[in-house]
Amino acid sequence: MDGRVLPVLVGPTGHPPKWYEIPVPDAAGGPPTVLLYERVPAGYSKRLGLQKGWKYAYRPDGVKPKLRWPWTRPKPAPAEDGPGPQ
Repeated sequence: MDGRVLPVLVGPTGHPPKWYEIPVPDAAGGPPTVLLYERVPAGYSKRLGLQKGWKYAYRPDGVKPKLRWPWTRPKPAPAEDGPGPQ
């Protein structure tokens, strides 16, 4: 954020991390603000549609989505108390 270039470590697959957090110290001495960036595709080639690389997009809400495993089911919706059979 201040012009420095930080090294980004890659995982065993060679991809950079999906989320990147940058702590920014508060000027008043309070807790640091954490800026959150998400890895998104940088673009696609015209001819074959191959991905060109990665870039980081700023997430202004600052919240990561919860980890969702593919084999888990969504929680059932609560039953509404409506008019029953008459």
